[in-house]
Amino acid sequence: MRHRFSGAALVALSLLATPGAAAAAPADAAGPVPRPVERFARQTLPPGDGWAADGVGTTGGSAAAADQVHLVRTRAELVDALGGDNATNRANATPKLIVVDGVVDGFEAADGGLLGCADLADPEYSQAAYLAAYDPAVWGMVPPTGPLEAARVRSVANQTKQTQINVGPNTTIVGLRGATLTGLTLMIDTADNVIVRNLTFDDARDCFPAWSPTDGATGNWNSQYDQVSVRRSEHVWVDHNTFTDGDNPDSAQPVYFGRPYQVHDGSLDVTHTASLVTASYNRFVGRDKLMLIGSSNTVGPDVGRLKVTLHHNMFDRVLQRLPRVRFGQVDVYNNWYRLSGEGFEYAVGVGVQSAAYVENNHFTLGAGIAAGDLLYDWGGTAVTTRGNWVRADGDRARPVDLVAAYNAAHDPDLGGDAGWTPTLRHGEVLPAPLVPLVVGALAGANRLPL
Repeated sequence: MRHRFSGAALVALSLLATPGAAAAAPADAAGPVPRPVERFARQTLPPGDGWAADGVGTTGGSAAAADQVHLVRTRAELVDALGGDNATNRANATPKLIVVDGVVDGFEAADGGLLGCADLADPEYSQAAYLAAYDPAVWGMVPPTGPLEAARVRSVANQTKQTQINVGPNTTIVGLRGATLTGLTLMIDTADNVIVRNLTFDDARDCFPAWSPTDGATGNWNSQYDQVSVRRSEHVWVDHNTFTDGDNPDSAQPVYFGRPYQVHDGSLDVTHTASLVTASYNRFVGRDKLMLIGSSNTVGPDVGRLKVTLHHNMFDRVLQRLPRVRFGQVDVYNNWYRLSGEGFEYAVGVGVQSAAYVENNHFTLGAGIAAGDLLYDWGGTAVTTRGNWVRADGDRARPVDLVAAYNAAHDPDLGGDAGWTPTLRHGEVLPAPLVPLVVGALAGANRLPL
């Protein structure tokens, strides 16, 4: 059989095959954004490319005037390009195009030095005192209260002010080759029409995780900060980015109260009534929690929202929420899941009133993972799975009915019809056996001609 790549895949493959195509001229240290880079950065979401193409589509900052095209290399320059005041930038709807060069660190102080967690801590907070006060052997298995918990909450507010970078509507943020946003959260909240491309997101760490003794049977540590958070926003395109914990992986964190000290939250969460989001050609590497779509089981304003498309992404040695879905119609197609057995929990979480459509994905499984482990019932009732292939450890790749595999190993059964069929797809859907070839070559930062 002769297979045809999608239009986006063909363009990207041709760029990879052209010597020098991915290496745009570097920006001059004191000059403007180079014209070839600016032309590329003004690209908009292709018509029909997932839920973000619905209605008016997603154009980001493509209409930015000349004085709203910015080259940034520091946190201060990023905040200035987004409008000048991090506290109010989320309301700045002026079309703006921002090109990131090098490493921008969310912990960078006004004088250019780097802050540590101690610099952001409230004077009445210390980790040692917190651990001593709320040890379950002393405090019991009830939520922390009192002065130390209040001091931790004030410390979180200090960090949020520093490391949460607020993005306004009509914004495009793209990275030059090697561009990295580290130690920060891009917060897209009440900000319609945003594009984020070709960036590495690294180690959005929480200095002040919360102890939640009622989370699970033995309690858990929970962190505050995602790498990209989309809330109360529509028409968002997140494309060709890499999400990683860098040299600060969860596996290196200590254990307190018998539970891992969790300093990282999600990679790309879509919550609080957000909708019409497309995430394409991203690479998620070595992380725990990746993508939460819908933040609560409460039936309310999220109903009819949370419409998200995930295509041609690579989930590489990651553990859970790939994605976890509540309420939304979520189209999951042509993604490559390369999963390791150590610590793996599940791939697609079927949550309350969710309607996930999982088609033509390829799952490469490490030792100890079976096809029946790929879905997880978080209170949902049905999921559509079609054309997916699984390569179990030591076996050849083969087509697998994911719902049937789940139902054979778990009760109660999940239904196999989520009740809808996606129509917003750009180009042809690849057969699952071709997905590792295309996604492995094209997904992630530094694979676009920038």
